[in-house]
Parts: sequence; structure tokens; C-alpha cells
Amino acid sequence: MPVTLDANEGSPNQSPPAEPPAEASLGINAGRLRDSLIALSRFGAHPGGGAHRFAFSKEELAARAWITGEMESAGLKVRTDPAGNLFGRREGKESLPAILFGSHLDTVPQGGHYDGTLGVLGALEVLRALGEQRIETRHPLEMVVWCDEEGAHFGNGLFGSRAATGAVHDGELDRLGEDGLSLHEWIERYGLDPKALERAVLDPRRVRAVFELHIEQGGNLEREGCKIAVVEGIVGIHRFEVNVGGFQNHAGTTPMAERKDAMLTAAHLIVAVHQEIRALPGDQVGNVGQLAVSPDAANVVPGAVRFPIELRDLKDEVVDDIIERIGARGDRLAAETDCTVRVHRTLREPPAGMDPGLRALLYKLAREAGHEPLSLPSRAGHDAQNTARHGIPTAMIFVPSRAGISHNPDEWTSWEDCARGVDLLRRAVLAVDTA
Repeated sequence: MPVTLDANEGSPNQSPPAEPPAEASLGINAGRLRDSLIALSRFGAHPGGGAHRFAFSKEELAARAWITGEMESAGLKVRTDPAGNLFGRREGKESLPAILFGSHLDTVPQGGHYDGTLGVLGALEVLRALGEQRIETRHPLEMVVWCDEEGAHFGNGLFGSRAATGAVHDGELDRLGEDGLSLHEWIERYGLDPKALERAVLDPRRVRAVFELHIEQGGNLEREGCKIAVVEGIVGIHRFEVNVGGFQNHAGTTPMAERKDAMLTAAHLIVAVHQEIRALPGDQVGNVGQLAVSPDAANVVPGAVRFPIELRDLKDEVVDDIIERIGARGDRLAAETDCTVRVHRTLREPPAGMDPGLRALLYKLAREAGHEPLSLPSRAGHDAQNTARHGIPTAMIFVPSRAGISHNPDEWTSWEDCARGVDLLRRAVLAVDTA
């Protein structure tokens, strides 16, 4: 049964408990956090389970209207920047740089209910709790809802945080979505001026720190029996296109020994990709997820095959070593099969390290809260990578994902783990404020 959000952790057939179990020491309202997650899950709820809430869609517009109302009800001063990023500000006692924290509301097609949304609603809960407890801070505090993190509508993810750090690509606003509307037109639908996009860029001098709370989207925490991870950094993403050239011929009349089969060569090279990655120490990963075959017919020896290789690691030099090994394997295969193999880079997105001081602070605070945190790299992209590259001290907190499942209707994190992560976020915000 696909996971649906209700107060009984995904079971739609039982009545909700009065309050989710949580440690008495939590400085947040865990029940209110739960209720907020349930309320948001209804926007773009998919009949088959999960959420289908693309950025730049009517479902996301409705969710934005709802969260804006919740932010205003919490006494925050709400603004939208020219890229569609939502900010809710709580002023501080002093004229100091703001502490910024949040995540995103949009989902992948039929995605889960926790990816991004926990970070947004966790930020809101921190600000609600501080208001109720009448805790004043020296720094202004701002929650952020980054626009279009997933990129499901237009293909380029992290749009809002890239705009906020001056990293939007030339011509990106002219790209058309499946609805026939451009990103330029959708920004106008938000009531914004796409010609003013440069005004969305954050001044690093005016931001003291950035935090992003997120589900792990992997299985490390669950395997180790841990409740919290502090993120080391966000891996670089490198993509290469491989073109294999053979000779197109009749599959029935061409003897096996006389074929220049581009598909066979490509298959050997795809296996080589996995072998070379796994031959090295470390946690680097790679993938081949697409294959374009020409002429793509059952009775024709393929004359050409094209496929991408994606490699991810925290160190660029590791990726460079892997692709050099793969290239050498390709050269040997070309000589053996009488085909051609060409590899060229199409994307080089460098890794983003998290701030060492903020990481040390999160380790300390997690231990004070009774948790022994893991140190993990993030192998998924996040908005935090852009603020880190922009020169703003940035850190991420991970909480467990059941069975490591994400981008799937079965994505699930317990209410207790959600509450623990939000409480650590609260502790971190206050610690930075008083440092």
C-alpha cells in the first residue's frame, strides 16, 4: 500500500494518536509539526500515493498560498524575491546578518511527502516555538522556501537557490515546459518581474549562516541505528557522453565474427564503468541510465550507440581518475571490436563542502541532545550547495529515511525522527545567534 500521510505514520485505517511520541526535552511542538506535514501533503496528493507537486504548477501555487498564510499567522514578515523564493523574517534585537534556514515544497513526479517539506515546515516550527517561548534573538531569523529545487517542470533543478547565488544559465527563462509556457511566463504568473532576477542574489555579508534540514534519502542512518547525520559536503556531479560507432548491417546475413556491433561494445563499456568505480576505495558512485541505439531495430546490427555516464564524489580528482580509467578501457574495446569509442564531458558541477565550524557545532549539539551523529556526504543535490558555493557558511542535518527510499510514494520518516531533526535545527539557530 503506498504511504499516505496521517497522524498514525502512514496507516490510513487507524485514528490518530493525541500526540506523537517524542522526548520531553524537545523545544518544539511535535504535534503541530506533524499536523503541518499532514496539511501540506494534501496539496498535489496523488491518487496512487505520494505527492505530485511540480514547481510552477497550480498545485504548487496552492501550496505556496497555504504556507504564506501559515508564515503570516506566525507573525513573520513574508516576501517573495524575483526568482519566486519565499522568505519569512523574524527581526532580531541587533542589526546583524540574518540566520537563514529552510528547504523546498516542490516534488518529483509522484514523489514522497518528506523530501524538502520537512525542512520548510521544520523551519516554520522553529520560528513558531521561539515566538511562543518569547525568545528574542540578536540576529534576524529567516525561513526560506526555495523555488523549483527538483526541476521537474523545466529540467534544471535548484532554480531558486541558483538565482539567489547568481548561477542562472543564459536562456534558461525561455525554456518551455510541457504546458507550453516558458519559465519567464511562469515567473510572471507568480506576479514577479523576470527582468529583475538579478535582485534575487543574496549578499553573503548579510547572511550569517544557512541551515537545511532534510531526510537522508539513503539508508546509512537506518543501517547504523543512528538518528542524526551531519553532512560533510554535497558531492560533485559529473556527466559524460559516450558515442560508440560500429557498422549498421543485416542481423540475419552478417556472420557474428564479421560484425562491428556498436551495442556489444557499448555493453562491455557499461560493465567497465561499474567495475572501475567499484575497484577504487571510497563511496564514489556512478550510473548509466539511458541508451540511444541507432537504428534501433531488432533485425539490424546497431551502427551507433550513445549513452551518458554520471559520476558523483566529494573529490573531483576521484572522478577524474575514474573517467580516465573508463576512457582507457574504451580505447582497448575499440581496438578489439573494430568500433570507435569517444567520451566527452557534458557537465562538471563541483562538490560543495559544508562549513567546518557549523559542522562541529552540530556534532556538539547533537551529542548534548543524546545522539551520536554520523558524518555523511550527500549524494543528492540540495539548495545548500549553492549557498555554500556563494561563500555563505552552510550546514545540513539529515534524519533517517526508512529503507533508504526517496523520490517514491513510500518515502517515510517517523514523526519522532522528524521532531528530533527540527529540535536540532532550533538548537543550532540559537547557538549561532549567541556565539
